[in-house]
Amino acid sequence: MTAPDDARVPRDGTLPPGVAVSASPLRSAKVSLSGWGRFGGDRSVAYRPESWRALSDAVASAPEQTLIARGLGRSYGDSALNGDGAVVLTERLGRILDLDEEGLTVTCEGGTSLARLLSFLVPRGYFLPVVPGTRFVTVGGALAADVHGKNHHVDGTIGRHVEELTLLVSSGETLRCSPRENAEAFDATIGGMGLTGFILSARLRLLPVETPLVRVVKRRAKDLDELLSRLYEEERLSRYSVAWVDGLARGRSLGRGILMRGDHVPLAEVPRGRTSPGGLPESAGPSVPFDAPSFVLGPLSVAAFNAVFYAAGRDGTTYAGFPGFFFPLDAVGAWNRLYGRRGFIQYQALLPREAAAEACRRLLEEISRERAASFLAVLKTTGPEGRGLLSFPRPGVTLGLDVPNVGERLRPLARRLDAIVLEAGGRLYLAKDSLTDAATFAAMYPRLAEFRAAQGRLDPQGRFSSTQARRLALLERR
Repeated sequence: MTAPDDARVPRDGTLPPGVAVSASPLRSAKVSLSGWGRFGGDRSVAYRPESWRALSDAVASAPEQTLIARGLGRSYGDSALNGDGAVVLTERLGRILDLDEEGLTVTCEGGTSLARLLSFLVPRGYFLPVVPGTRFVTVGGALAADVHGKNHHVDGTIGRHVEELTLLVSSGETLRCSPRENAEAFDATIGGMGLTGFILSARLRLLPVETPLVRVVKRRAKDLDELLSRLYEEERLSRYSVAWVDGLARGRSLGRGILMRGDHVPLAEVPRGRTSPGGLPESAGPSVPFDAPSFVLGPLSVAAFNAVFYAAGRDGTTYAGFPGFFFPLDAVGAWNRLYGRRGFIQYQALLPREAAAEACRRLLEEISRERAASFLAVLKTTGPEGRGLLSFPRPGVTLGLDVPNVGERLRPLARRLDAIVLEAGGRLYLAKDSLTDAATFAAMYPRLAEFRAAQGRLDPQGRFSSTQARRLALLERR
């Protein structure tokens, strides 16, 4: 195994498995934080360690304080908030440690952003086997949420591609975890939303690619039934598939949308005259400079945008670079400001296939009836269930909706949406959730008791917690 030539390999800042270190002074500050949806927020003590050793010091420095890791703040709700305790900012613990080209793995610190990792990997002919809809998340955050992508029906979640990870637990010791070693800790950490400890490093499998191009096939569907039929029929034809849905269409056009499926383009199939784009940049595009007024993403403007987007989505095959296909919203920095000061929630539900058509129809009808304009509504099919105790995906269909904060109407709307999902035998995604309650969540996740027990064994002192964990009673009472 060899370290990449531009990697900053850790030396005296490393913590080998099984080693505990003593506390030393670590500066902190009181900060106000929110999720990416900017709906609600907390004021917390924040630490920003510069090394693994300093991170361990943060755990040991205030034993009466609860902690939660926070990477780049892209969880939509309150999973990386901790109003009653401290937040540990991990983005400076982002070194690429090793590239094993023979074994097709990369090892990096938990605070490494996918943007940095991909900017290193793509020019060398590799891609990550699973990526979410933004590259501005850390590896630790991606594993804690057990993220999925447009290829879940083929490749599952990111947790299926982790060779091993190193976990700093509340005792100050580190554990090497994998499906074969400390497997209970591994299963509780993958999808465990940071509640088992800090992910110091991880070794991930890689996907070889010959070019940074994706062949994209588009198919337009006039209503929800046709869109779901296309998804089911064509998912086997491509590695990646996703459908944009017009969240405000009504009547016979309810659920109309555009299916987009894609595959990596081999070098021999790059169209003549088409230049292959370079690597992925580490930074986003131009940022939204201010909080937009409410009319920018109001019902009228979103309805107009959706009509134009649908009309432009004609059937055909095109070629796109990685950023445009995998991370379209990353083209605009701070795009969450488009929803204004009041913010928004993202509502992502997983539904069994046999119930998906009726449940999606009811969800879209509720959104449309409430005029809760969603310019971003996405359908994907999902495959095998993740091994994480709280992993979100399992076989079915996910519907994701951006819902603006419509004031006092928002919570009753969320309760109605929850009832539809629960009745259909579905579940919500922890990385997106902002408003559901403990009873609803428990009914959706049958392995919650198993998670609580495993988390309690890893954290008997109750050091790790979050605003979301308390709202949803994710932890055993101590």
